Amino acid sequence: MKIVVLYNGEFGQRVIGNLINYSGFCISCGEACNQCRSGKYSAAGDIVAVVEMPNPDDLGDFIDDVDPLLPKIPKAEVAVVINVHADILFGMLPLLKEAGYKAIVGCSERPQELPLGLRKQLEEKAKELGLEAAFSKPFCNMRPDPEKPVISEFLNKALIGEPKLDIVLQIGSTGKRIILAVNVLRSAPCGSTWFVAKRLLGLEADQEDLRERISEAHHAYPCTASMERDSEVGDTILHKSGYIIREKVEEAIAHARTTV
Repeated sequence: MKIVVLYNGEFGQRVIGNLINYSGFCISCGEACNQCRSGKYSAAGDIVAVVEMPNPDDLGDFIDDVDPLLPKIPKAEVAVVINVHADILFGMLPLLKEAGYKAIVGCSERPQELPLGLRKQLEEKAKELGLEAAFSKPFCNMRPDPEKPVISEFLNKALIGEPKLDIVLQIGSTGKRIILAVNVLRSAPCGSTWFVAKRLLGLEADQEDLRERISEAHHAYPCTASMERDSEVGDTILHKSGYIIREKVEEAIAHARTTV
């Protein structure tokens, strides 16, 4: 599956680094790094091009003539778009179709970035052209959808989207359940799930402050989503992403295997 990433900003750089999974991408553990991600996966061989796009904040709400800002579209199957102006995205859709693309994937990490109405319009326009499209707020809220097989294949192959964990517990000397191992089956696109997983090791599955420990790890990575309140989610997008990883850890513990 051939992928092109069109992005602007720090979050886009994070997603690209996580997709490639190059040595030294994640430095959050500092000297305590044990290369937990090394050799686990990489989409480097599938990425055809990485295109830095204009900062949408510099372009205004509406672009009168979008043609000069449209990028050259290399042939691929999936376009991943991050922090790209909505008018440019609408202008790109016919070009993606002409170039043989099957899907476009995007997200909102800030309140002003691709609000719900625009995301729906983009998905509808893409569908008219025969393209699968998925836009989520935040990116770690995107899950595989049987009705969108190309996007589902991309998420599963790249191991990104809504986090998915497999946890192994062990009964400790005090009789309490201890988190022995955490396997990342799918990571938040920024890669933070790997860091959270490592911070869970050795914690008690039922300890009172587990949620706080998950939040601390999520913030320490750190998440780059906006801390500005978003009316659509009823909170900040950063907090929303924090609730998602907390929920997914709790789900994994509920279905965890226990070893003696």
